[in-house]
Amino acid sequence: MDRDSTLPRDAFRRADETPDEQFYRQPRFVTHIDAGAIAAVTGLYREYFPAGGRILDLMSSWVSHLPPEVPYAEVTGLGLNRAELERNPRLTSWVVQNLNTSPRLPFEDHTYDAAGITVSVDYLTDPVAVLRDLSRVLVPGGPVVISFSNRCFPTKAVAVWHTLDDAGHLQLVRQYLQRAGNWTDMVALDRSPRSARGALTGDPLYAVVGRAQG
Repeated sequence: MDRDSTLPRDAFRRADETPDEQFYRQPRFVTHIDAGAIAAVTGLYREYFPAGGRILDLMSSWVSHLPPEVPYAEVTGLGLNRAELERNPRLTSWVVQNLNTSPRLPFEDHTYDAAGITVSVDYLTDPVAVLRDLSRVLVPGGPVVISFSNRCFPTKAVAVWHTLDDAGHLQLVRQYLQRAGNWTDMVALDRSPRSARGALTGDPLYAVVGRAQG
C-alpha cells in the first residue's frame, strides 16, 4: 500500500470498517454542505475546469456542483451508489467503484482534462495510490480540485482526519499529492464564505489544487 509512512500505522483506520458498499447502499439525495460552500465549490470549478473539457467527477453522487452555464464535452462520475449516479443530470457516463478496495481507475491515460473530488477525500484509506493513478488519467497540466469542509460521516472518515484542524487538513491533502509524486503547482485555498468583516457565514470550504505531470 502507498499510505504515508510518516503517519502512525492506524492513521487510515476507520471506526466503521464494514464494506463501504454496505454503508453507501442507501442513496442519500441530500447535500452535505450548505449553499454558500456549494457556491464556493462551483466557483473553483468555474476557475479551474476548462469549458468544453472532459471532466472526471471522482467519488461522485447525485449532484456535481458544476457551473450550470458552462458546457463540457464529457462528465464522467465515479462513485459508490448507482441510484445517486443515475440521478445526476450532469453526468454523461458513470462507473460504480470502491476506490478503497480498487484504487486503480478504469480509464485510459490522458482521458480527462480536469478532475474534482468534492468533500470526500477524508474517506480514502489509500489516498496516495488513488491520486497517483488520477494523475495518469489526466492530460499533462490537468488540474485536480480537492475540496472539503468540516462535515463528514465520522465513522467512515480515516482516523488521521479526526486528529487535525482545518489547517492540518490542508497540509495533509497537499502531502497526499506530494507523496503521489506526479503532481505539481500545488496550492492550498480557503474559499470559505465570509462576511465583509471576515466572519464565516456558514460551512467553511477549503481546497487543494494540483496539476498532473502526466
